[in-house]
Amino acid sequence: MRPEDIDRAAAYLAQADALVIAAGAGMGVDSGLPDFRGNAGFWQAYPALGRAAMDFTEVASPRTFRTDPRLAWGFYGHRLALYRQTVPHDGFAILRRWAERLARRAFVFTSNVDGQFQRAGFAEEHVFECHGSIHWLQCTGPCSDLVWHAAGVLPEIDAAACRWRGDELPLCPRCGALARPNILMFGDGAWVEHRASQQEARLASWLRTAARPVVIELGAGTAIASVRRFGEHVVHAHGGSLVRINPREAAVSMERAVGLEVGAREGLMAIDARLGGG
Repeated sequence: MRPEDIDRAAAYLAQADALVIAAGAGMGVDSGLPDFRGNAGFWQAYPALGRAAMDFTEVASPRTFRTDPRLAWGFYGHRLALYRQTVPHDGFAILRRWAERLARRAFVFTSNVDGQFQRAGFAEEHVFECHGSIHWLQCTGPCSDLVWHAAGVLPEIDAAACRWRGDELPLCPRCGALARPNILMFGDGAWVEHRASQQEARLASWLRTAARPVVIELGAGTAIASVRRFGEHVVHAHGGSLVRINPREAAVSMERAVGLEVGAREGLMAIDARLGGG
């Protein structure tokens, strides 16, 4: 991480009137969350699935809710409990503090389904979860566009086997069929997009009010490039600037952009220190 790159990142923030936070899986790593980068990392987090040679794309699929619902809910129920107890790292607080200084404040675009930005105090109406959220449920059918909060789901998981061990699996309150997280899964033609579409519309409306947005992209890789494409689009469409923070894929190829080859928390703290912190 070169000092001159930190200087450029700080200068972009100092000139901005709006903060666009574009976050991928790497944003949660500093809070202790797994990013499932490759089967090795996934199987380390879920050894039972490693023994069964099941990869992430196979488990995170609507098909698993049909063929083995207790395995599917064992995996997602464990993740739900994990995300509920995880404390967001202090990089989230830095972002909130930066946003409070800007005329148009901040909007979050994230591919993460963990709800960590809301847990860190970001307003629900200023978060767009492009892949959905584990904290909301839908019917597996689906029988309708209904989504409901998962607050009533209290996971009982056999962690060693990655299986749901509670008496009853979560069910749709409308038709009684099996429920699932309102998350865009692999090979998913049944995702209820209604909630995410509303979030997207709010983001589009907010962006039209920003004159000098700065995109802080955090831990977004190239394997699933939704977050990177979004951040680059904002720069091209709204005349903004981009700060890419990524420990492995920090290269940038546009003007008014800089890459910091570090983790999210370290990069945010370095820029904050250059801005004077506090």
